[in-house]
Amino acid sequence: MSYITLFVISFLAATILPLSSEITLAGLMVAQSYNNFILLLVASLGNILGSSFNWVLGIYSRKFDSKKWFPFNQNQMKRSSKWFLKYGKWSLLFAWLPVVGDPLTFVAGVMRTRFLDFLILVAIGKVGRYLVVMAVTDWSDRKSGSAGMPRPISYA
Repeated sequence: MSYITLFVISFLAATILPLSSEITLAGLMVAQSYNNFILLLVASLGNILGSSFNWVLGIYSRKFDSKKWFPFNQNQMKRSSKWFLKYGKWSLLFAWLPVVGDPLTFVAGVMRTRFLDFLILVAIGKVGRYLVVMAVTDWSDRKSGSAGMPRPISYA
Protein backbone atom coordinates (compact mmCIF):
# COMPACT_ATOMS: atom_id res chain seq x y z
CA MET A 1 0.00 0.00 0.00
CA SER A 2 1.06 3.54 -0.47
CA TYR A 3 0.04 7.13 -0.05
CA ILE A 4 -1.64 7.00 -3.47
CA THR A 5 -3.71 3.98 -2.43
CA LEU A 6 -4.79 5.78 0.74
CA PHE A 7 -5.74 8.86 -1.29
CA VAL A 8 -7.83 6.86 -3.77
CA ILE A 9 -9.59 4.84 -1.06
CA SER A 10 -10.26 8.01 0.97
CA PHE A 11 -11.66 9.77 -2.08
CA LEU A 12 -13.91 6.87 -3.08
CA ALA A 13 -15.04 6.28 0.52
CA ALA A 14 -16.41 9.83 0.56
CA THR A 15 -18.39 9.30 -2.62
CA ILE A 16 -20.50 6.29 -3.50
CA LEU A 17 -18.46 3.25 -2.53
CA PRO A 18 -18.71 1.60 0.88
CA LEU A 19 -14.97 1.64 1.55
CA SER A 20 -13.25 2.20 4.86
CA SER A 21 -10.49 4.74 4.65
CA GLU A 22 -10.13 4.50 8.44
CA ILE A 23 -9.03 0.86 8.25
CA THR A 24 -6.60 1.68 5.46
CA LEU A 25 -5.17 4.58 7.47
CA ALA A 26 -4.82 2.46 10.60
CA GLY A 27 -3.16 -0.36 8.64
CA LEU A 28 -0.60 2.00 7.16
CA MET A 29 0.09 3.45 10.60
CA VAL A 30 0.64 0.01 12.12
CA ALA A 31 2.99 -0.89 9.25
CA GLN A 32 5.21 1.91 10.63
CA SER A 33 6.74 2.52 7.22
CA TYR A 34 4.98 5.81 6.59
CA ASN A 35 5.08 9.31 8.03
CA ASN A 36 1.91 9.73 10.13
CA PHE A 37 1.59 13.43 9.34
CA ILE A 38 1.66 12.72 5.59
CA LEU A 39 -0.86 9.89 6.11
CA LEU A 40 -3.18 12.39 7.82
CA LEU A 41 -2.77 14.90 5.00
CA VAL A 42 -3.30 12.34 2.23
CA ALA A 43 -6.37 10.71 3.83
CA SER A 44 -7.91 14.09 4.65
CA LEU A 45 -7.28 15.53 1.21
CA GLY A 46 -8.71 12.48 -0.54
CA ASN A 47 -11.79 12.39 1.67
CA ILE A 48 -12.43 16.14 1.45
CA LEU A 49 -12.07 16.06 -2.34
CA GLY A 50 -14.49 13.12 -2.47
CA SER A 51 -17.02 15.14 -0.48
CA SER A 52 -16.41 18.09 -2.78
CA PHE A 53 -17.24 15.82 -5.70
CA ASN A 54 -20.59 15.09 -4.00
CA TRP A 55 -21.16 18.84 -3.56
CA VAL A 56 -20.55 19.37 -7.29
CA LEU A 57 -22.96 16.52 -8.07
CA GLY A 58 -25.54 18.28 -5.90
CA ILE A 59 -25.05 21.56 -7.71
CA TYR A 60 -25.27 20.15 -11.24
CA SER A 61 -26.98 16.77 -11.15
CA ARG A 62 -30.20 17.19 -9.21
CA LYS A 63 -32.12 16.19 -12.32
CA PHE A 64 -30.57 12.71 -12.15
CA ASP A 65 -31.67 11.75 -8.62
CA SER A 66 -34.49 9.55 -9.90
CA LYS A 67 -32.20 7.51 -12.13
CA LYS A 68 -31.38 3.96 -11.10
CA TRP A 69 -27.61 4.53 -11.29
CA PHE A 70 -27.77 7.58 -9.01
CA PRO A 71 -25.44 6.99 -6.02
CA PHE A 72 -27.86 7.98 -3.22
CA ASN A 73 -31.26 6.43 -2.60
CA GLN A 74 -34.34 8.46 -1.69
CA ASN A 75 -34.24 7.35 1.94
CA GLN A 76 -30.67 8.61 2.37
CA MET A 77 -31.61 11.87 0.68
CA LYS A 78 -34.64 12.40 2.95
CA ARG A 79 -32.64 11.71 6.10
CA SER A 80 -29.79 13.98 5.03
CA SER A 81 -32.17 16.73 3.91
CA LYS A 82 -33.87 16.69 7.33
CA TRP A 83 -30.51 17.04 9.05
CA PHE A 84 -29.51 19.85 6.73
CA LEU A 85 -32.77 21.72 7.13
CA LYS A 86 -32.68 21.32 10.91
CA TYR A 87 -29.02 22.24 11.52
CA GLY A 88 -28.14 24.16 8.37
CA LYS A 89 -24.59 24.27 7.12
CA TRP A 90 -23.32 23.24 10.59
CA SER A 91 -24.54 19.73 9.88
CA LEU A 92 -21.54 19.44 7.54
CA LEU A 93 -19.37 18.97 10.63
CA PHE A 94 -20.89 15.47 10.63
CA ALA A 95 -20.16 14.68 6.97
CA TRP A 96 -17.84 11.92 8.21
CA LEU A 97 -20.73 9.89 9.63
CA PRO A 98 -21.68 6.65 7.90
CA VAL A 99 -24.98 6.51 5.97
CA VAL A 100 -25.92 10.22 6.22
CA GLY A 101 -22.52 11.85 5.69
CA ASP A 102 -22.07 11.29 1.97
CA PRO A 103 -25.60 12.28 0.98
CA LEU A 104 -25.30 15.24 3.35
CA THR A 105 -22.48 16.64 1.23
CA PHE A 106 -24.62 16.13 -1.85
CA VAL A 107 -27.56 17.94 -0.22
CA ALA A 108 -25.21 20.82 0.61
CA GLY A 109 -24.68 21.19 -3.13
CA VAL A 110 -28.39 20.98 -3.86
CA MET A 111 -29.00 23.69 -1.24
CA ARG A 112 -26.28 25.82 -2.86
CA THR A 113 -24.15 26.06 0.27
CA ARG A 114 -21.26 28.44 -0.34
CA PHE A 115 -18.25 26.29 -1.25
CA LEU A 116 -15.84 27.94 1.18
CA ASP A 117 -18.23 27.31 4.09
CA PHE A 118 -18.70 23.74 2.86
CA LEU A 119 -14.97 23.16 2.57
CA ILE A 120 -14.11 24.52 6.02
CA LEU A 121 -16.85 22.61 7.86
CA VAL A 122 -16.27 19.32 6.03
CA ALA A 123 -12.51 19.62 6.58
CA ILE A 124 -12.93 20.19 10.32
CA GLY A 125 -15.11 17.10 10.66
CA LYS A 126 -13.05 14.81 8.47
CA VAL A 127 -9.62 15.83 9.80
CA GLY A 128 -11.01 15.54 13.33
CA ARG A 129 -12.25 12.03 12.61
CA TYR A 130 -8.87 10.97 11.20
CA LEU A 131 -7.08 12.44 14.23
CA VAL A 132 -9.28 10.30 16.49
CA VAL A 133 -8.61 7.21 14.33
CA MET A 134 -4.89 7.90 14.51
CA ALA A 135 -4.93 8.42 18.28
CA VAL A 136 -6.90 5.21 18.87
CA THR A 137 -4.63 3.28 16.49
CA ASP A 138 -1.51 4.60 18.20
CA TRP A 139 -2.93 3.83 21.65
CA SER A 140 -3.98 0.34 20.57
CA ASP A 141 -0.63 -0.31 18.94
CA ARG A 142 1.20 0.73 22.12
CA LYS A 143 -1.13 -1.29 24.32
CA SER A 144 -0.63 -4.42 22.21
CA GLY A 145 3.05 -4.45 23.10
CA SER A 146 4.59 -3.16 19.93
CA ALA A 147 5.31 0.14 21.67
CA GLY A 148 8.66 -1.18 22.76
CA MET A 149 9.64 -1.77 19.16
CA PRO A 150 11.69 1.03 17.69
CA ARG A 151 9.66 3.16 15.32
CA PRO A 152 11.34 4.45 12.22
CA ILE A 153 11.49 8.21 12.03
CA SER A 154 10.48 9.52 8.65
CA TYR A 155 10.82 13.13 7.68
CA ALA A 156 9.86 12.60 4.05
